[in-house]
Amino acid sequence: MKDILGLMALSWPLVLLVLIVLAMLIAVPLAIRYARKSGRNKWAWGIGVFLLIFLPVFWDWIPTVLMHKYYCSTEAGFWVYKTVDEWKAENPGVMEGLISPRISPSKQIYTGTGYIITHSLNQRIDWVLKKEGPLPVHRWRWEKSLVDSKTGEVLARYVDFASGNGAGSDSELRFWLHADHCDDWPINSSKYSSFLESFANRDGKGASE
Repeated sequence: MKDILGLMALSWPLVLLVLIVLAMLIAVPLAIRYARKSGRNKWAWGIGVFLLIFLPVFWDWIPTVLMHKYYCSTEAGFWVYKTVDEWKAENPGVMEGLISPRISPSKQIYTGTGYIITHSLNQRIDWVLKKEGPLPVHRWRWEKSLVDSKTGEVLARYVDFASGNGAGSDSELRFWLHADHCDDWPINSSKYSSFLESFANRDGKGASE
């Protein structure tokens, strides 16, 4: 029974979309036929019925897609504010002594629009995750950064955007609004991970080894 209910929950968005399409395929031709018989403008009636069915469900689809693309093109990306070599030069001998804790301590702060999670990568570097959403037009903003815990300086930052429910692979009723990432997220995420690894130390032998 649970499997059947789970399948129904997963398939319901697709069923809804099929019903909407069927309604359009039936209602629009009927409206055009009625307009022809009654001497009315068939284009006005056809478009009017189409919008009457389309807008209640899809009214925010185009704005959501456009705003997601806009923020991905203007605010998303990966930035390095201080390279590993620059940080090592400013902190001579420190890198070799950095050791990651076995259990990484973390703290979570809830904000008005999301939360901030801070993990201690080692004695000097914090890994900070900021999630904001839902923002206008079903937008979610994700930001990851590496911060020098002693100085508060941001060493690198990665920003990405999602739309829809903002919860990764979770299903949602209006799935056409959903986007997990910006288009270039694999490259930016890989760059951020590589930069993080250059400061990480999981074996206690020094992050530079």
